[in-house]
Amino acid sequence: MIACGPGGVGKTTTAAAVGLQAAVHHGGKVLVVTVDPARRLADALGLEGIGNAERRVPDDAFRAAGLKPRGELWAAMLDTKQSWDALIRRHAPDQRTKEEILRNPLYQNISGRFVQSHDYIAMERLYEIHASSAYDLIVVDTPPTRNALDFLDAPERLADFFSSRLLRWLIVPYRSKLVNVATRPFYQIADRILGTQFLADISEFFVLFQSMYDGFVERAQSVTRLLSDRRTTFMVVATLEAVPLREAEFFADELTKRHLHLGAIVLNKVLPEYFTDPGATTAAAAMKERAGELATALTADLAAAGSGLGDGETIRRVLTEVAESFLNFHVVANRERDERAHLAVVPEVLCAVPFFDTDIFDLAGLMRLGEQIWDR
Repeated sequence: MIACGPGGVGKTTTAAAVGLQAAVHHGGKVLVVTVDPARRLADALGLEGIGNAERRVPDDAFRAAGLKPRGELWAAMLDTKQSWDALIRRHAPDQRTKEEILRNPLYQNISGRFVQSHDYIAMERLYEIHASSAYDLIVVDTPPTRNALDFLDAPERLADFFSSRLLRWLIVPYRSKLVNVATRPFYQIADRILGTQFLADISEFFVLFQSMYDGFVERAQSVTRLLSDRRTTFMVVATLEAVPLREAEFFADELTKRHLHLGAIVLNKVLPEYFTDPGATTAAAAMKERAGELATALTADLAAAGSGLGDGETIRRVLTEVAESFLNFHVVANRERDERAHLAVVPEVLCAVPFFDTDIFDLAGLMRLGEQIWDR
């Protein structure tokens, strides 16, 4: 299950809650892995120093939350540099090539800092975990929405780049001493702007990497098959605010265009249903209209009871503000209900999760969130 959506909507927490529910109710080994650089997952699961290696959520954490899971819950967070180094060590054709790639200055910069390398290695890591068959369910927390499209496209883009004309132009003068008259000016200008050593590093890096080209293409195709497999589903997480909602709709459309399975949309921080209750709305409207009359009656009751709490004008103002606030929330809640009805035709499952009174910071809080999703 791949959790997608805009930033700041509770996607990481929702992914962890779904993984927790599966481990508690269904058993087996469940892994929640985040490819988002933010480190919120470790806090929610009570794990310190979570990294590239999968770590099991300890039994003590479950006991502290009053839970008895039927299965195991594991967690990991992508470390881009470690994952790239492991990939090179695993797939380089020989020891010499492996060592030359690892010490190449361009490789060291790309593997540690280049955003696109993060997207690609995330898919490599996901495929590696899947191929190990160590887990019954893998829940993947992705970067925010439009970046998540980069996450999905990264394997194909990298394979295309290794076969691109630009790459062939860059490495020709360093693979062959024969540079024709037409291309010589390009290299002379590039040398002056970028420096001969930089071009040499680029050339060496890609010449070495091309020895792994067939493996990149093969794994890119395997990842594409994995994403479109009937056992893989996508969960879009959003709120009903205007911008996150547009992002969620955009991503749902993209998944449909790519023939990927949209299993669920989870809407976090939805207003409670009582804001749409006709009786409550009628009462709020009446309270606003009769605030002065109610304030006079309450002032008299308070005086008779010997209480000096507030004067009539203050009570009238409070009653008016409370009523207006409820009516404003009523308008927003109705709009949210209409948006939910519109979205309900798209996925197999639509879950609306209400605001919680407190932040979610432990397994007990994740369990409450998961139950809201599960019950719906």
